[in-house]
Amino acid sequence: MLKLTKKADYGLIALRHLASIPDATASTRDIADAYHLPVPLLAKVLQKLAREKILVSAAGTSGGYRLARDARKITALEVVRAIDGPVILTHCFTEHGVCDQSENCTVREPLRRVHEAILELLHKFTITDLAESPAVRLTPLPAPLNPVSSGQRELHQGL
Repeated sequence: MLKLTKKADYGLIALRHLASIPDATASTRDIADAYHLPVPLLAKVLQKLAREKILVSAAGTSGGYRLARDARKITALEVVRAIDGPVILTHCFTEHGVCDQSENCTVREPLRRVHEAILELLHKFTITDLAESPAVRLTPLPAPLNPVSSGQRELHQGL
């Protein structure tokens, strides 16, 4: 399953928060309290983003973190890579890029296109896009078209 790590999620939340208060700083505690995030993990994420020059830290009583540059110039891809490293959909797209099925694989090319589309979307999506997005209520997923009955589930589990 392709999903963001908690660290990347927390980093994006923090950057969105900082983008909503331009030219101001916020402490780790301020951000953690606002979104009910664990302070120790958020502190590590913010320090990493500062090392990667996405954030600037300011010391002192009114110190904290602020964006190192305009939120329109910070992409979601940059943030995810800074925190988690390269975005990899499957083993095919690592540096080695070879597996024992490479010669016969029928999905490698379609998956490469999916991988590139994900990277392109993350590259186009900026922190400003996050900051300008209104809070949205998620629509519940529809029920499965062919739900498995409990008798069928037991049969499938026994196989």
